[in-house]
Amino acid sequence: MFMATTPFITVRAKRPLSEIEFCAWVAQATPGDRLEYHRGFLVLDAFPVISKLADPDRKRLALLGSRAFWAAELGLVHLVQERVGPDQFAYIAVARPKPKAAAVSLSELLLAEQGQPCDATGPLGRAAA
Repeated sequence: MFMATTPFITVRAKRPLSEIEFCAWVAQATPGDRLEYHRGFLVLDAFPVISKLADPDRKRLALLGSRAFWAAELGLVHLVQERVGPDQFAYIAVARPKPKAAAVSLSELLLAEQGQPCDATGPLGRAAA
């Protein structure tokens, strides 16, 4: 029996993404969704001395790169790179299945990381003692 394959479709932002927009995408993405969050050479584009970006854009990119790594560390996305040319890469986040046992929302994780209380349930969605 022949099984059809689904092509991978990567959404590419028309403008540079913010850290908040990336988090919003992670929160609503279904497993397998792909988002190109940067095109270029991320480590060089975010480095202060080497980057050709204006300082606010470079700082935004550095925050975005850190947030993407954070999401990967939590198991929310896979991070992949696709070479598109010499010294030019597409940086892609691929949504992973959300943990079934986790009752913690992405916003609660973000607030907990910043050391802010989330609500009556405490910073990680557990009942406060």
